[in-house]
Amino acid sequence: MEKVLPRKLKVCYALGQFGWSLIIGLINIWLIWFYNPPEGEIGALDILFIPQNRFLGFLTVIGIITMLGRLVDAVTDPWIATLSDRSNHPKGRRISFMAKGAIPFAIFTILAFCTPLKGVSFVNVIWLGLTLILSFVFYTVYVTPYFALVAELGHTSKEKLDLSTYISATWFLGYAVASFASSVWNVFENMGMEKVWAIRLTIAIFVLIGLIFMFIPVFTIDEKKYSNSNPSKDNVLDSIKATFRNKEFRIFVISDLVYWFAVTVFSTGIVYYVTVLVGLPETWTGKVTVLMGVLSFMFYPVINVVAKKIGKKKLLIFAFIVYSIVFIYTGFLGKFGLGKESQMYIFILLTALPMAILGILPNAIIGDIAEYEAITVGVNREAMFYGARTFMSKVGQMFAMIVFSGVITFGKSSQNDIGIRLTSFIAAITCLIGMIIFVFYNEKKVLDKLSDK
Repeated sequence: MEKVLPRKLKVCYALGQFGWSLIIGLINIWLIWFYNPPEGEIGALDILFIPQNRFLGFLTVIGIITMLGRLVDAVTDPWIATLSDRSNHPKGRRISFMAKGAIPFAIFTILAFCTPLKGVSFVNVIWLGLTLILSFVFYTVYVTPYFALVAELGHTSKEKLDLSTYISATWFLGYAVASFASSVWNVFENMGMEKVWAIRLTIAIFVLIGLIFMFIPVFTIDEKKYSNSNPSKDNVLDSIKATFRNKEFRIFVISDLVYWFAVTVFSTGIVYYVTVLVGLPETWTGKVTVLMGVLSFMFYPVINVVAKKIGKKKLLIFAFIVYSIVFIYTGFLGKFGLGKESQMYIFILLTALPMAILGILPNAIIGDIAEYEAITVGVNREAMFYGARTFMSKVGQMFAMIVFSGVITFGKSSQNDIGIRLTSFIAAITCLIGMIIFVFYNEKKVLDKLSDK
């Protein structure tokens, strides 16, 4: 009988997510803005490091680079998941991988913002491509085993939901802190530092903070004590095939892919929505993200209780619908005849609830499906379920980066903002598609099997 993870260790586990969320948030929020800045907007960089050319009408250099990075990252997910599932490491098959991935992930993230040459250069393109790919690969080495612990440390559906609530909270906190990076580099600028180096110093400081938090679960959780899972003997291909044979997983993960496409387009565009569509300084990006996070936290206890009573499926469908409304509203920002701040406060109020729901429930659902599989088949493939999920989500993110970086080139200034507005409408349509797919998920079948355990 496995020991129940104490609350203090649940917090320690969740703090690891704060760390990696902070670091990946710097990439998701600021990388495209750094290399493809808005034209003529206050606070934007006035220096370019890579070509801004558009290929085939919509592909950009930064779009191709992020696509390749996400593609390599996605391909490594099942590989890392299988290695973790098969591991017999004395300290545990998850914690050992997390320890190996954290430092390289941090280093290559910093280097992705530090091109060797000043000004547009093909050397910078190669540098950015390599460092970003390596950053994503080591991100996978940490994150895929990390998520597998949700299913292994949470021994019941309710415990998994509680753990998912904890890590959702720290994910928002990490992302919110990342969004406030501009406020910090403005301080360095006011001290006389050149803007590009102020940004790089801020990125390095934030990454170091994230790295420290990533090591908290590594040093505090005894995986062997609180998890009793048996290493899998399947190779990569066999494990992937077995995982995707689960019908409920297939439905969930396809819906999740579409969701991640939509939310990545949306989250990447926030700095553009704030600065171009509404006309506020980029420091408002951090304020908006933090306020959304704080308001989301207020919904967490309610979501946790309601999900246990009515199930996760109904809440998730509701969140898809509300998010679609938010994306449509975003497409009309700056057109409502309201004050700039008022438009953003409405944006925050509309976004907080679906953000909270979709932050908490998906990881708990994957944990349920992984346990259902273990009971039904008798094989523990928790990492592969989470790895396959992150593989699909990264495919969605990859295409989102391509689409976003291409679409905004049709207009990304206050004089011509059509490209930025189109991104929000694309997010709304795809979010609705994701909801329609998820309707077919059979939650009752999964939970009935878990209740018989």
